[in-house]
Amino acid sequence: MDAADLRDDLRAGLTVGIMLVPQGMAYAVIAGLPPIYGLYAGLVPLLIYPLLATSRHLATGPVAIDMLIVAAGVGLLANPGSDRYVQLVLLLTAMVGVIQVVMGLGRIGALVSLLARPVITGFAAAAGIIIALSQLANLTGMPLERTPYVLALVADAAGRLDQIHLPTFLVGGASVAVLLTLKRLPVRIPGPLVVVVLATLGAWLLGLENAGVRTTGEVPSGLPAFSLPRGTWVDLRDLLPTAVTLALVQFMSVSSLTKLFARRHRTSVNPNKELLAIGAANFAGSFFRALPVSGSFSRTSVNVDAGARTALANGAAAVVVAFTLLFFTPLFYHLPLAALGAIVVVSVLGLVDMTELRYLFRTKRADGLLALFTLSATLLVGIREGILLGVAGSAAAVLFRLSRPHVAELGHLPGTRYFRDLDRAPEALPMESVLLVRVDAAFSFFNADFIKRFILQKSDEGDREIRAVVVDGMSINDLDTTAVEAVAQIVEELDARGIELHLTGLVGPVRDTIRHSGLYRKMGRRRFHATPHEAILTLLDDWDRDDERHRLEGYREQINRRASTTPGRTDLD
Repeated sequence: MDAADLRDDLRAGLTVGIMLVPQGMAYAVIAGLPPIYGLYAGLVPLLIYPLLATSRHLATGPVAIDMLIVAAGVGLLANPGSDRYVQLVLLLTAMVGVIQVVMGLGRIGALVSLLARPVITGFAAAAGIIIALSQLANLTGMPLERTPYVLALVADAAGRLDQIHLPTFLVGGASVAVLLTLKRLPVRIPGPLVVVVLATLGAWLLGLENAGVRTTGEVPSGLPAFSLPRGTWVDLRDLLPTAVTLALVQFMSVSSLTKLFARRHRTSVNPNKELLAIGAANFAGSFFRALPVSGSFSRTSVNVDAGARTALANGAAAVVVAFTLLFFTPLFYHLPLAALGAIVVVSVLGLVDMTELRYLFRTKRADGLLALFTLSATLLVGIREGILLGVAGSAAAVLFRLSRPHVAELGHLPGTRYFRDLDRAPEALPMESVLLVRVDAAFSFFNADFIKRFILQKSDEGDREIRAVVVDGMSINDLDTTAVEAVAQIVEELDARGIELHLTGLVGPVRDTIRHSGLYRKMGRRRFHATPHEAILTLLDDWDRDDERHRLEGYREQINRRASTTPGRTDLD
């Protein structure tokens, strides 16, 4: 690192740190903790992450969606804000860190693939809605019950509209208006900091506390002291589902962000090392009263725009937080909670990404439906349950696709040696006396019966008298013993009808399975071919009946057998 890099990192870290202070305090409120814990999360973890990170751009710290998971999981075990609640959150932070470190060391970051893009999209949208609604009490002054369930929250708020506290509502509304206005300006201005300053000054000068507006009150000064997270084996067991969920969601976020900005700036990142870095940051932070930290999209964007060159910009942001803890926390005494609520609401608006939802529906309807299912499940059932149901839905969709693979009937393209899907290529013509099909999937116990039924039904329907079935196996990349049995049954049933089954284009591992199973010996060498073209030529040579030769003679004339290339490998040796 040279002096220019250091200067740019310091400038970027200062900018991000100024943004992190009000955001961290606001996010701590989402987690059910006093605002000071949001500042603690912006200290030690930001010093540890750069030591192991491979990303030059990621800005770490507390993130709104993570705080929602924390509140939903720990809120079932203790009252938010209580000493036990605080201890459980710190224990949860340590558990998340350990899980991520183990995953990173074990190079099993691929587990994040369980959280498919539609699942994350749906969950993020639902989380944005839940987070925004959770701030109704702070924004309106209504005495609402704290719950992660949207329907209960909306019903409670609807029944208390007459209890809206007007001064609080005006502070919250004005804060939201200022934030939205600043976001639309062509010059980037730290809106959360502006709102904190204006709201605090306004509350102090106008005496809003005397009018019933709730403020943060006394915020402790000084750096967090070292302390061990405390808990019992029962606490560990009860927190484990939340810890695993949070660890995976955080890694998904970190992995996406680091890859996104690495691609934009032509740098490289190591996902497993990033998992190790964020895990170490969480684990170390838990000893200094930190909330779980992850990668923030908004702060990372600011970090990059401010000129960050390396991960050390996180350390510079931590210095800003440290100075705030040492010298400036008394200034937050008059900060209205409505202003913090406004910061939260505006910051999570981007989570409800309608553009992404429309993209999923437009590109693949099944993925759009999965995102919508995850969104609905999270809103109606709960945070952790929504993620689990989304993962289960994603797995079910994959299994359904595996059990119903795409099997196409192929036709011949006149004047060529090529064959295309009859449903997609109108110019392709069915082969007389030959049923030609292509299986576009691994052939396994998931889909063996489906493929078997398809071939047997297709060979027995229509006006054509089928004499042979040719299977283009170029897209079959695997064959298990159940599938071998299904192929043997197809051969027997077709042979009983006087129809031959021929296989073409099989890849090496599939050929090996067929050879070891004895199916190759049973079917005979002449039923295996390198290409569908060679299979058709073999059938032309084998069929002696004049009428059969006449039906396929047009194919021979079109492809001109004398111009064919040297036949490829047709056996399994």
